[in-house]
Amino acid sequence: MWTNFFKLRIFCCLLAVLMVVVLVIIVTEVEYLDHETVSATFIDSSGQFVLSQATGISRNPYCGYEHQTLSRQERLEEDSLLAALQGQVPDVGLVPFVKSTDPSSSYFVILNSAAFFRVGSQLEVLVHVQDFQRKPKKYGGDYLQAKIHSPKLQAGAVGRVVDYKNGFYKVFFTLLWPGKVKVSISLVHPSEGIRVLQHLQEEKPDRVYFKSLFRSGRISETTECNVCLPGSLPLCNFTDLYTGEPWFCFKPKKLPCSSRINHFKGGYLKGLLTPTESAFFQSGVNIKMPINSSGPDWVTVVPRRIKEVPEGSETFPSGYYYKDQWKPRRFKMRHFNDPDNITECLQRKMVYLFGDSTIRQWFDYLTTFVPDLVEFQMGSPKNVGPFLAVDQKHNILLKYRCHGPPIRFTTVFSNELHYVANELNGIVGGRNTVIAISLWSHFSTYPLEVYIRRLRNIRRSVVQLLDRSPRTVVVIRTANVQELGPEVSLFNSDWYNFQLDTILRRMFSGVGVYLVDAWEMTLAHYLPHKLHPDEVIVKNQLDMFLSFVCPLET
Repeated sequence: MWTNFFKLRIFCCLLAVLMVVVLVIIVTEVEYLDHETVSATFIDSSGQFVLSQATGISRNPYCGYEHQTLSRQERLEEDSLLAALQGQVPDVGLVPFVKSTDPSSSYFVILNSAAFFRVGSQLEVLVHVQDFQRKPKKYGGDYLQAKIHSPKLQAGAVGRVVDYKNGFYKVFFTLLWPGKVKVSISLVHPSEGIRVLQHLQEEKPDRVYFKSLFRSGRISETTECNVCLPGSLPLCNFTDLYTGEPWFCFKPKKLPCSSRINHFKGGYLKGLLTPTESAFFQSGVNIKMPINSSGPDWVTVVPRRIKEVPEGSETFPSGYYYKDQWKPRRFKMRHFNDPDNITECLQRKMVYLFGDSTIRQWFDYLTTFVPDLVEFQMGSPKNVGPFLAVDQKHNILLKYRCHGPPIRFTTVFSNELHYVANELNGIVGGRNTVIAISLWSHFSTYPLEVYIRRLRNIRRSVVQLLDRSPRTVVVIRTANVQELGPEVSLFNSDWYNFQLDTILRRMFSGVGVYLVDAWEMTLAHYLPHKLHPDEVIVKNQLDMFLSFVCPLET
């Protein structure tokens, strides 16, 4: 009897110890936010690091996307992406403007400003947000952007933001160059504005609308088009037969669907916000506004000792600027400052550029900078394409083609509406084939399922291409930050685009493609944010792209 009693006491003690250990582990995971735990945490494309509270996914149905035929792995991947991103938005009710985040009364503090810093050291910054009544916020969800920079050195790098969901944020920087280094923190959107943006994304995906012209002889009609169209009017179904990408137009009253001539952006819906909601989107008040420091906003960094903290030992940030040149941390990037260097690199190569206007900038830069690369006049609409350039002497072929709809270009002929996945399927590939893809900005108004589906199709084609031709070079250009105002924020906010960018990085991780980190390269630079970055940034992007094509011999 006494033996059983002692056994029971020992068992109870062991159980109590086990419960304490489990509790400590849980608290430790919450405190340190172990970013390897995908189900619990998530890092967005700007380095914003958040704890996901989502245990399930509650999404509004959109165009039958919830009924897609997906493999178990694809379904798990999509659910993981949606749950993690959905967990970034705080679940709070309607908040009056005066209780929303006020960047002018919020502040940050360098936690270890008196410490001794060397290149490679970590810098920690605590951000505390307050409302317009100067009262501390009790929940998170604000979208912040953070960087360190040294203007005299033309140096800059981005920081990683951790949201503690209680009005406090911590920003982590890696100090990557010596000298005086300044910290800059900006509020892109308050959490109250983020809730509005999420609502628009799910409830108003048609706020950018498209049209097509139908013509036969002297009869012509124009109708509205989109991924999904409301109502019960007759439709023309232009869903792609190979990828299954949906696209519809209202059927013309007098003409057949086969008479479609072109595709173009119809416009932007107005009056999307109530007066209360509009208050969360004010230039000079709460859109991309700086948060000031309550103490020193800079530190002094001294050079590191030889072989101390080796370069490339961490993955974030992916690189930094120094003297206006981008320096990736994982490999040595070449700088193609002479047109002959680019010609030598691309000799006997076919280069395909697929995507939006941000990768068309690469075509424009190359054809302007390299005199032997002559554009062939195909009669394509300006800024739309397709475009072709040839260097006959060195056997270089350069092509640009925009991605399939949705595409907000002025006018694209119907027979030029090609999906990237289909284009990839038609490329043989090989050591002399180079492909670059950029696809993000035109998907910012849609529920995330639309973008995930598009990337899934492209990824499948990339994998098949690399299987049949492993020496093909495939490069993905990420999204980038841009200038924002009250109207642009509702259609193309950085918050929308970092969601797309984070999805892109996750979905192409481990596929065997190279990444040009346009997000960090625009956020870390001292120039103003632009949808189409200035030439110095484009040059750095192309230097990185060409370094993948023609790496330094090691």
